[in-house]
Amino acid sequence: MAELTVVFADLAGSTGLYEVLGNAKAAEIVSRATQWMGKLSEVRGGKVIRYLGDGVLIAFSDANAAANVAVEIQRLHRDRLNNWPADLKSLKIKIGMAQGSVLEQDGDYFGQPVHFAATLCELAGPDQILASPSVVANLYDDSNIHFRNLGLMNMRGNAPPTDVFNIEWRQESASNFMTIEGALETGYQETAPAPVSIELQWEHLRKTYVLDDMPITLGRSSEVSFLIDNRRVSRLQARLERRGSKFVLIDTSTYGTWVRFGDNMSVISLRRNECVLLSRGELALGSPFDDASTPVVKFHINDSFSPSGLANNL
Repeated sequence: MAELTVVFADLAGSTGLYEVLGNAKAAEIVSRATQWMGKLSEVRGGKVIRYLGDGVLIAFSDANAAANVAVEIQRLHRDRLNNWPADLKSLKIKIGMAQGSVLEQDGDYFGQPVHFAATLCELAGPDQILASPSVVANLYDDSNIHFRNLGLMNMRGNAPPTDVFNIEWRQESASNFMTIEGALETGYQETAPAPVSIELQWEHLRKTYVLDDMPITLGRSSEVSFLIDNRRVSRLQARLERRGSKFVLIDTSTYGTWVRFGDNMSVISLRRNECVLLSRGELALGSPFDDASTPVVKFHINDSFSPSGLANNL
């Protein structure tokens, strides 16, 4: 067993390439992109475990090296996209990272970090890097890696909810994120008064729900609590539950729910899983935020019952 940081990098938007360019050309582009990620990682001290169609699994002995490579991949790919034809600009990268004990057998690697990294990659939106608490905890004290705790999320199987961190690679947004300086705090921290209500708004529909109203449902069915009459939305799109003083959003849809908090443009992609909602933000239902026709629901969590709070805070 070895203590390693596992990085799972995957190409988002590759399916659309096959429809636009045809199988042969799309497969060539996807292969070149994944090979480029693997070779760059090897130059930076990583070891390619295996290529997986439109993704690559890589191991690093050092969490800081792994995080820096993930950031470098995103930044270089953004620059590459600027010079690519319009048909290829939808090809984005999403990355999941986890650290822990990994078993090597016949050149392959097994263990909880491998599954965790794959799950985080699945949760990540395009252009996003998600990391486990163990990765963030092992960054150097003088690291220049910026990150933000996105709160507790459920993993696959029977694993307990786990803190998930977003690693910010856009230099222009880094000032809005925490760095490794100071003690790392994991777990959902309630430093403010416990929330007692959540307000939802879609177009002209605005409703406020208190903890005792939970659970509430969102969707296109006439039987849900918060009705979004849009064909993009599943009949039962999502459910909001009360867990202690927290609001937890659970995706129950066919095509997924996307979440972003405050002014942060980083996105959490939910597909039959869940996350804790923090403060205020938006939900894209049925398709990502970058689709102009996506129905978007705004939310705001209050520490007191205030029906007018949403208009003042969103």
